Amino acid sequence: GTQLTMRTFHIGGAASRATASDSVQVKNTGTIHLHNMKTVENSKGELVVVSRSGELIVNDTNGREREKYKLPYGAVIIIGKKKEVEAGQVVATWDPHTHPIVTEVGGKVRFEAMEEGITVREQTDEITGLTSMSVIDPAERSSSAKELRPAVVLLDEKGKEVCLPGSKQPAHYFLPPHAIVGIKDGDDLSIGDVIARIPQEGSKTRDITGGLPRVADLFEARKPKEPAILAEISGTVSFGKETKGKRRLIITPKDGVNPLDGSDHYETLIPKWRTMTVFEGEQIERGEVVSEGPPSPHDILRLKGVEALAEYIVNEVQDVYRLQGVRINDKHIEVIVRQMLRKVEITDPGESSLIKGEQITFTQMLEVNDKLRDEDKDEARYERMLLGITKASLATESFISAASFQETTRVLTEAAVTGKRDYLRGLKENVVVGRLIPAGTGLAYHEARKLAAEEAHAADEGVSAVDVEAALTEALKEESSASN
Repeated sequence: GTQLTMRTFHIGGAASRATASDSVQVKNTGTIHLHNMKTVENSKGELVVVSRSGELIVNDTNGREREKYKLPYGAVIIIGKKKEVEAGQVVATWDPHTHPIVTEVGGKVRFEAMEEGITVREQTDEITGLTSMSVIDPAERSSSAKELRPAVVLLDEKGKEVCLPGSKQPAHYFLPPHAIVGIKDGDDLSIGDVIARIPQEGSKTRDITGGLPRVADLFEARKPKEPAILAEISGTVSFGKETKGKRRLIITPKDGVNPLDGSDHYETLIPKWRTMTVFEGEQIERGEVVSEGPPSPHDILRLKGVEALAEYIVNEVQDVYRLQGVRINDKHIEVIVRQMLRKVEITDPGESSLIKGEQITFTQMLEVNDKLRDEDKDEARYERMLLGITKASLATESFISAASFQETTRVLTEAAVTGKRDYLRGLKENVVVGRLIPAGTGLAYHEARKLAAEEAHAADEGVSAVDVEAALTEALKEESSASN
């Protein structure tokens, strides 16, 4: 569109790198609120984050939200349980280069299947001189050691296994390949201590498809090549038997019932080359990232809902324009997102006349459900669909509007064959036929015309064909009697 022209600068083929941040420094004075976050208190009185989708919100003195930060797993909230913060204060820190495994319980360490040279290798840091153990990748192990799974188990004073808080599951921390373990067998750990660290890439190179092609990808709702894998349900993560080249991820829900199919767990196969961001025994929420990659907008809509999707598209598009120094108000992008989301697919027709799998517009769906609610009937259930802008504009109810956009002959042929009728409800079709558009002052004009047409129709309806026939017969009788 004209409003979205880009003042681009030719910055050559430089890939813009997003360097990983390692702390949160608040900009406003106010109070801190932790949303959807699970934390444990460590021995220093600091809070350690043990969930993935948690947010730290800063509210001002009037309780208004001023700032919002997403804290990664293993981040340390250094102010502890204190709520008040000053502007410029650092409230949370984390290591951007490693992903920690944090204990949620305290106890004595016992190593399982951690054999020097077979499943783990000792390495010495050249700078500090400290030794640590690194878990060997199963692909590099001997055939007999491939099935071994190194783990850290925590024991209480009596030598019994400690269970995770709020569950009967023992605290077994399985160590993924390349994890660096800095503790020793027999060490005493307290809550919030780090068992191991998994090295991560420090700064991700942004996809070079920047600029307009990136915006086009977002608005066309294209699926990325290797999208991020998201958790389909909430529950506890575990890994099952591996198959050739794939890892079996199992998620067991807390209540033991998988909402998708009623079974007691959900399982999926993930290629071994994918980097996993979750580990065994961890609690995960629906829609959280299980394996890194560019997120697919269709997955975000399905698992997190319309608002999360709208936020994602708006932020991604704004990032592209911000890099070029172009300022666009969010509302323009939101209008486009609304058009992309206007179709729904029926999953359960309820007591309506719709069919499962049928696609109708969201406004029609709301009208149908309102009608059913008034009649005290079962409402229809549906899923929102995400269409790219090209597809969305071809899928309008108006064939004139669709024909004026693309594939004119196909659209007109289809309309002629199916005997479509265009009620000229939108703007484009009214412009094409040269009428006032139904917006602004034209809206009042169209409303008045509609009312007048309805009244005229009601007046016509008032006299039925039977009445006309009866009146004619009466008139004929009178005429014949007069002539006699």
